[in-house]
Amino acid sequence: MTTGIIFAQAYLRHEQSPTHPERSERLAYTIDQLTEEGIFDLSDIRLIEPRKATRSEVLLVHDEIYLKFLEEASITRGMIDYDTLIPRGLISDALLAAGGAVTAVNAVLNQEVRNAFVLSRPPGHHAGRSHGGGFCYLNNVAIAVRQCQRRGMRRVMILDWDAHHGNGTQDIFEDDPSVLFCSIHQFPFYPGSGQIDEIGTGEGTGYTVNMPVPGGSSDQVYHYLLREIIIPLAEEFQPDCIVISAGQDNHFTDPLTGLALTARGYATMMQEICILADSICMGRLVVILEGGYSVEGGLPYINLGIIAAMAGLDISHIREPDTFLGLLHRSVSDTALSHVMKTTDELRHILAPYWSCFR
Repeated sequence: MTTGIIFAQAYLRHEQSPTHPERSERLAYTIDQLTEEGIFDLSDIRLIEPRKATRSEVLLVHDEIYLKFLEEASITRGMIDYDTLIPRGLISDALLAAGGAVTAVNAVLNQEVRNAFVLSRPPGHHAGRSHGGGFCYLNNVAIAVRQCQRRGMRRVMILDWDAHHGNGTQDIFEDDPSVLFCSIHQFPFYPGSGQIDEIGTGEGTGYTVNMPVPGGSSDQVYHYLLREIIIPLAEEFQPDCIVISAGQDNHFTDPLTGLALTARGYATMMQEICILADSICMGRLVVILEGGYSVEGGLPYINLGIIAAMAGLDISHIREPDTFLGLLHRSVSDTALSHVMKTTDELRHILAPYWSCFR
């Protein structure tokens, strides 16, 4: 089986302004790096063209009033917030990004590929049922999960490792016990949500799991949370598919955040998740790009490492250019892990009534 990469040149089209952090260079540099490394020439890689999401697929997640607002503002221009403008033609680009998520789910569930990475933009995890924000318009991951459910997947696990909390995704699934939403994110930070006592509502109580981490958190912190929280939850929940909100803005060179992950750290984390997916859900794994704004020093090498791990390739040589490594040593916090270990103990206590793995 192969790894699918869902990409279209049209993913470079969306632009709020030439200097906006969420700009076309985010993907252009990645595609250049993947091409230079010969990724698209490998037999284990399949490049897949996305289609646009349909209105009916979007309306499984978003309110019709909000969708109509995006459609109309895409003709006249509009604004959600100061960081999230609506340029002309936005709805076409947003539907193609959401459709990439649906395309990936179908390719995995049809066994055309073993797993799939959607290299799309604009991102989506801040978009809720009736709102956008934080550079996001439609929630691509949520639309992917609804497609999983339409295709018969009874339980879906979402792992959101973007540096910013996926408030929109949490809003959409917080009352749904068939979706386990897990988020690792910098806190305090935008959008201000994602504390450990936010665990869902109604029948979904216990199925929202937030792991806030302080600035300076490194590979070591993320691998600790993977081992202590995420893997035990996944093994107990037994999802039929895993969907990842892959925000690459945790990298130590990212200009918008304060975390300290490396490209190798991302690749190793993905390698562990692929092993997990193989053991519990027949390898069914869909990865969807969210943030990541270090267009030269971080994003191309992170995405390369993630794809290499998903395809079962050697990741031992994944690394950033040496010119950036001095910044890494200045970025890592010596106290972050001990802080997270304490928070993790509190989180286990909060979740123990709902999960036997924490009792």
